[in-house]
Amino acid sequence: MFFQDTPVSSPAAGANSAAAAMQQMGVGQFLRHEDPLGWIVVITLCLMSISSWYFIIANAIRNSMVKSRADKVINGFWNNPSTQDAIRELEAQPKGEPFSKIALDAASAVAHHQQASAQATATGGRLAESLSRSEFVDRALRQAVDRESLRLEGGMTLLATVGSAAPFVGLLGTVWGIYHALIRISASGNASMEAVAGPVGEALIMTAFGLFSAIPAVFAYNFFTRSNRLTYARFDEFAHDLHDFFATGSRVEGK
Repeated sequence: MFFQDTPVSSPAAGANSAAAAMQQMGVGQFLRHEDPLGWIVVITLCLMSISSWYFIIANAIRNSMVKSRADKVINGFWNNPSTQDAIRELEAQPKGEPFSKIALDAASAVAHHQQASAQATATGGRLAESLSRSEFVDRALRQAVDRESLRLEGGMTLLATVGSAAPFVGLLGTVWGIYHALIRISASGNASMEAVAGPVGEALIMTAFGLFSAIPAVFAYNFFTRSNRLTYARFDEFAHDLHDFFATGSRVEGK
């Protein structure tokens, strides 16, 4: 009985083959072999990641500043001995502080209504009958709350878009990479690990780029949605208190 000799690769040759395969799966190898469509996918994912991280950092700083100043602004307004002093303190707040802007809009609405009512009385008009002070203040407060709420929403649409679209963009790059890998393998007729590792590595890196862009955006979107909801509740609470104060001339206690 005769036995046919079969080629047996040595451990050293196997290690060299594995090392060569690993080198072909690196990011540097991936960037050197990308075609125009692959570069478009990579650049798109990089832009998505950069823009989402910009809004993540900007929203984190803005929300932190709003929360840290909220109690100071609200308590400072109610604890001030006079309305004029309270308004001057509100005017000294930073431009992006929302609670002071809501209160200032209400105070401005009251002043405008008083001035318009005085002129209407002098000229025989009927402004007070057509729009009461309470309705005028309520209208100004709703507009101010909506405006400040929209400012807090800045970047949320982009975070939602990156979180939902980036995996699909990465998947497009993966599919395109696998397609090219199959073409190379069929053209060369070589399906060894060294021949397959490079194209497969390129395809997997595309998927990883997509996930690296999407995952932070999804977590940030959910976090800021929750944080903004709490801030909106404080807007509404403060606006209701301001309405009662400016409509009646004194704060309604026990709420």
